[in-house]
Amino acid sequence: MNQKLNGYQLEQVVAEVERLHQNRQEELNREQVQEILRELNLPDDLLDEALVQVQQRAALAQQKRRYVWLSVGAIAGLVVILAGGGLWMYSANQQIAGISSYEDSLSLAVEKSRNIREINRQDSPEVYYHVTLQNAPLGRKLSLRCDWLDPTGQVAHQNRYETKEIDKPVWPTYCRYRFPTGAQVGQWEVRLLGGERLISSETFIVK
Repeated sequence: MNQKLNGYQLEQVVAEVERLHQNRQEELNREQVQEILRELNLPDDLLDEALVQVQQRAALAQQKRRYVWLSVGAIAGLVVILAGGGLWMYSANQQIAGISSYEDSLSLAVEKSRNIREINRQDSPEVYYHVTLQNAPLGRKLSLRCDWLDPTGQVAHQNRYETKEIDKPVWPTYCRYRFPTGAQVGQWEVRLLGGERLISSETFIVK
């Protein structure tokens, strides 16, 4: 060995040699262990079985430690996922909370036209509820719901849909319902909701 050592490296080598020497002195060979067992009046013919049991217990303990660490890692990962999901939902709710209706109207066409207040159920009309959202979250898709309530306040029809990715803060959207000829007459209401938050509503008469 031609490798040269500086003073620090020499100290490290000396310390390591001392540690190895100490470990060697602490280790007992088979004959020494048998001698100790005899001195304790214990049968030395059980030595091999005892060694196997000790090794099995050590392996089991190591396996348990591994399972503990895996469990801790899984729980930590789950906490991170739940925290991320909670943060995402909080952010989504905050964005929904900032949305309002700039204008809304009812029409018989997919394109906004004259705002109607009465419809004739005998014509089986398809009614569109147009809403222009204000403060819509840019770069997001919104999950929206329209409830069409009959004169008793019951939901006669419901639309659930997702918008396209929003690229402007003032965003038009609509939902629709084709009224059957047997629809109840009286005052109806249509509501646009984001989650459980009411964004806009409009009443109209069915004749």
